[in-house]
Amino acid sequence: MKGRAISYSALELVFIQVRADLPRRELHAEFCRHFGRQDVTLDQLKALCKRKGWLTGRSGCFPKGHVPANKGKQMPFHPNSARTRFQKGQRPINKYDVGHETVDRDGYVRICVDRPNPWTGHRTHMAFKHRELWVATNGPVPDGHRLKCIDGNKRNTDPTNWEAVPMALAPRLNGKYGRGYDGAPPDLKPTILAVAKLEHRVRELKREARK
Repeated sequence: MKGRAISYSALELVFIQVRADLPRRELHAEFCRHFGRQDVTLDQLKALCKRKGWLTGRSGCFPKGHVPANKGKQMPFHPNSARTRFQKGQRPINKYDVGHETVDRDGYVRICVDRPNPWTGHRTHMAFKHRELWVATNGPVPDGHRLKCIDGNKRNTDPTNWEAVPMALAPRLNGKYGRGYDGAPPDLKPTILAVAKLEHRVRELKREARK
């Protein structure tokens, strides 16, 4: 059930408007003291100012050049906070040396390479190991292609276990209308891949014929 509407006189509205840049708690105290309006709560006054667009002018951000009050001061010692602070020389748990390998949640092997991260600029970069080995053996992955794991074991990063296939071929192997290539028995995988390639090629030829 909605509460009753709060009415304000023209004088009260002018009083609030000309003092709209004051902190709301201070404005509310002055308003109630001046007009004796104990029936108006702080939240109701805030709602009025919001409806009218009477803003305080404060963004909540420190102005440019602001000097923090604790600048140059040492953090006071407290045993509870000291117990969880980083210690001098402590190694972050997510810091990897070049050559370190890990398996991500999708099952792919990632390796730390001595190459700047293209997103953060950090001197090292976690890359897909199978892609690194394939590119080192065969050169860059062709445009519009992706590497497909042939035997379904993503941890098998041998370049011979990966093949560059067109992006549009992937849905024919798995996906909503695919043939479940990754979960198929090993002896059926070559047939599934061959049929998917054939269907993809037929589709490409039809598109070229319509041009």
